[in-house]
Amino acid sequence: MFLPRLGAELRHDSTTDRPLAELEDLMAASRPLRADAVRNRTKILAAAREQITLHGPDVPMDSIAEAAGVAVGTLYRHFPTKTDLVGAVIAEHSEVITQEIEAAAERVGEGSPAMAEITRLAERTVEAAARDRSVKAAAQTLGAAHWTEQQEERFRGAMERIVAAAVADGDLHPDVTVDDFLMLIVTAPTDQGPAVRSRWLTLFLAGFTARAREGTDKA
Repeated sequence: MFLPRLGAELRHDSTTDRPLAELEDLMAASRPLRADAVRNRTKILAAAREQITLHGPDVPMDSIAEAAGVAVGTLYRHFPTKTDLVGAVIAEHSEVITQEIEAAAERVGEGSPAMAEITRLAERTVEAAARDRSVKAAAQTLGAAHWTEQQEERFRGAMERIVAAAVADGDLHPDVTVDDFLMLIVTAPTDQGPAVRSRWLTLFLAGFTARAREGTDKA
C-alpha cells in the first residue's frame, strides 16, 4: 500500500529541481523525533511484534495501526512499507542476540569455558527463534535483513573470539566457523516441540566437537 503526498510530484525547488517533498523528508530525517513521535513509534513496534506473531507476515498494515492505536498515516510516516516495519522488529531481536553473544565473549575472556558458552548460546538462540518464528518468516518473505551491517560485524567479532577460544581449549574442531553457528540457527527445527529441538541441538553440537570427530579425521 502506498500513500502519496497530495501534489508532491508537481512541487519542485526551482534552484535544485528536486521535489520539495524529498527536501522536506531530508530535513525531517535530520531532526530528532518529538516525544509523541517516539511514543507512536514504540506503540507501532509493539503492535507489529504482537500482530505478526499472532497472524504471520500477511497481517495488514491497517490491523497493526489499529492495534497500536494510531492512524494508518502515522504508521506509514514511521514505516513507509511493511518491509521497513518488519525489518525494524527483526533489528530489535537481532540486537538482543548480538548483546548476548558479546556478553558471552566477555565471560570467555574472564575464564568461562568457551564450549559451554557456545552450547548456552545455541540453546537460547534456538528457543528465541522458536518463539519468534513468524517474525523470522515475515522477514524472509519480505526480504528484510535479519542483521544490520554493524550488528553483523559485532556478532562475528564476538563469535570469532569464542570459537577461537574453544578451538584453543581442544573442545571445538578447528574447521568450525562462525558461519557454522549461523547455519545452526537458520536450520533449527523451530516449528517442532521442545523435545525435538533439544535432541536436534544435541546432535548438531556433537558434530562441532573435536572429540566426536577424532576417528573420522584419522580415517
